[in-house]
Amino acid sequence: MTAEIEPWFAGFQGNRFPVNGIRIFARVGGLLGGPPLLLLHGFPQTHAMWHRVAKELAPHFALVIPDLRGYGDSDKPADLPRHVQQSKRSMAHDMAELMRLLGHDRFAVAGHDRGGRVAHRLALDHAQRVSRLCLIDIAPTLDMYDATNMYFARAYYHWFHLIQPAPLPERMIGACASFYLHTKLGGWGGKGGLLHVEDRALAEYERCFCHAAAIHSACEDYRASADIDLEHDRISREQGQRITCDTLVIWAKDGVVNRLFDPLALWQAQCSAQVSGEAWQGGHFVPEEYPQRLASRFREFFAE
Repeated sequence: MTAEIEPWFAGFQGNRFPVNGIRIFARVGGLLGGPPLLLLHGFPQTHAMWHRVAKELAPHFALVIPDLRGYGDSDKPADLPRHVQQSKRSMAHDMAELMRLLGHDRFAVAGHDRGGRVAHRLALDHAQRVSRLCLIDIAPTLDMYDATNMYFARAYYHWFHLIQPAPLPERMIGACASFYLHTKLGGWGGKGGLLHVEDRALAEYERCFCHAAAIHSACEDYRASADIDLEHDRISREQGQRITCDTLVIWAKDGVVNRLFDPLALWQAQCSAQVSGEAWQGGHFVPEEYPQRLASRFREFFAE
């Protein structure tokens, strides 16, 4: 943790919670006894990305805002065969146990980017516990890989770079980790460059990403998505397993997901409940580009 972002989470308690043999860092706060809402960040960020959204939501929800395993101040587990330690199933299990530890047997969840993929698996593996779901700027992992073409490979080159055997991507990124981080954060934003990232947030992302263990864990996250996660997704589809809660899908008009996929239709195909959603003008980092608008949308959707 760094003192620089502590004022952003005034009224929240930050702790490292023991779940599944590791420790997950999470901030817990908001409305005591309010409806529980879990907010999951994406790559290459941490829970800090939610700080403006959390400020708006705190009077209305009991908020839990963790760093996913392998990211931020959460543990980076040792490697296992097929990268199972960073599988979305393992990461989703962390979140289910974290919420149980905090006394939330049933809760809503919103996930951006990688956090959305964890939220998807959470809604499948722990269906009775997830009341409502929001997925931000993603299409289903299996559909995205199955539709790979030259345009997708160029736009999402990091999907194919990060999955290369260790230590190739780790060494390449580690040679100038801050440059890589800034390129990722700046290349996907809708306002141009790093304008959507506040200075203190950027410093926090640098602190958490720019070291060997974090870079390796991020690579393992993507390696799992191209390996064990695809197997889990295929089995779920073969068994007819679908998301059973109402789902909100938000995606970026200026993003690759919008240009190459029909995210609303793809998520409707994976859900047996109601799926609604819309594309928003701007880039990939919706929670940081439009925090007030997103918080307002959350209040509408999660309070229904």
